[in-house]
Amino acid sequence: MGYLKQIKPLKNYIRNNTFDVIHAHYSLSAFVASLSGARPLVVSLMGSDVKASSLYKMVIRMFASLFRWREIVVKSRDMYEDLNIKRAKIIPNGVNMDLFKPLDKNESRQSLGWDSKKINILFPANPSRIEKDFSLAKNAVGLLNVDMAMHVFGQVDHRMTPMFFNAADVVFLTSKWEGSPNVIKEAMACGCPIVSVDVGDVRERMEGVEGCYVSNTRNPEELADLLQKALVFGQKTTGREKIIADGLDNRQVAHKLIAIYEKVCQKK
Repeated sequence: MGYLKQIKPLKNYIRNNTFDVIHAHYSLSAFVASLSGARPLVVSLMGSDVKASSLYKMVIRMFASLFRWREIVVKSRDMYEDLNIKRAKIIPNGVNMDLFKPLDKNESRQSLGWDSKKINILFPANPSRIEKDFSLAKNAVGLLNVDMAMHVFGQVDHRMTPMFFNAADVVFLTSKWEGSPNVIKEAMACGCPIVSVDVGDVRERMEGVEGCYVSNTRNPEELADLLQKALVFGQKTTGREKIIADGLDNRQVAHKLIAIYEKVCQKK
């Protein structure tokens, strides 16, 4: 309802202003923009919208056709194949490499009040979000025979998250679905060891990065084994270099989006 209430205000705003291109991020925003008469419209789909259900995907395809979305951006190959709109472009979100960078682990822990004598595992999501599957993470961590503390992202200021990544011994993701999870790319930019289930584009992002592991199953025992490997690795990874090599510095991604805007304006 919160989105639907914005159709009229957005319609008035568009009527009273001139734009060369309008970019909607996430499907619900795109629906509101479409119904508000936003033209020409570029739409970025984020993951949970495409991965949620077959009905949701059908509605996205209907809006894309009916309202003639000019360009469609998805965040991973997995999303592209699920959505099945051939003209969509794969452009993962970029990473602010100035914000997400390696920091001193002990200083980060002191700032956050974490116990440096314990193994600190970070679950980089709000546990209340069902799709993040916190129960699986807890089950896997519970199999570790170590003195550890598990930390989560609740209401964390985004500017503080680099300190969380750098304070952790390992970052642990167990989501049921994702597009191209930002937290994985941000953790890589900080050089963190990571363990993740095979979701979204995680396997592609972490490929070849020692200290970063992708589980072949959602089995707690396998995940616990990979957590142990990440803890034994115990040092900064080359994840930051991989992010740069993949063209996912946010400046590089910005240039890709600008190229889309220029193409839309030329067609217009």
